[in-house]
Amino acid sequence: MNAFTSDVAFTPTVKAIQSRKGSRDSYARVEQRGGWRATITQDLAAFIEAQTSVFLATANAEGQPYIQHRGGPAGFLKVLDEHTIGFADFSGNRQFITQGNLEDNDQAFLFLIDYMLRQRIKIWGKARVVEDDSELTAKLMPADYKARPEQVILFTVSAWDANCPQHIPQRFEAADVAAALAERDRRIAGLEQEIARLRNSAPSEA
Repeated sequence: MNAFTSDVAFTPTVKAIQSRKGSRDSYARVEQRGGWRATITQDLAAFIEAQTSVFLATANAEGQPYIQHRGGPAGFLKVLDEHTIGFADFSGNRQFITQGNLEDNDQAFLFLIDYMLRQRIKIWGKARVVEDDSELTAKLMPADYKARPEQVILFTVSAWDANCPQHIPQRFEAADVAAALAERDRRIAGLEQEIARLRNSAPSEA
């Protein structure tokens, strides 16, 4: 049993390195204030459900790590309660590495990064695959999304932390850029029409 929620990541070895490199005192103060949060707040829920991409990390019984990307329209990640995140697992290359890992080792990790906001969230917990639950699958399947759900993954949160924006490059979604450019073009067209109207209404020189 961990003394602090952050102990999920801050093992005795990690803490020893922090002490050697001078950062242990600051993290110890975080621990004394209660450590990292273990429940999904409203702000975190809003961030999660706005994402179109997530990285899910698992490890097999021998400890070999594996990271898998999952994506979909905003809202494909759903917060089911203050401890649970769920999403429909779409059919892909059918290697089933993540599912196999989770059958042997349910420890899992979610990494979410928003390049536009330059924000990243790390979430530790446990995950499990749910097969043949049509009601849950329908609940988690994004409306009108052209993908076939293979199964469902449920992730139970044990701790989470937000990183600073340092070194995160700012990038924008193509759809957001297209919308901004379309709005710019609309305004330019409106201004051009106004200029033409003013020219046509101006009195001609004698």
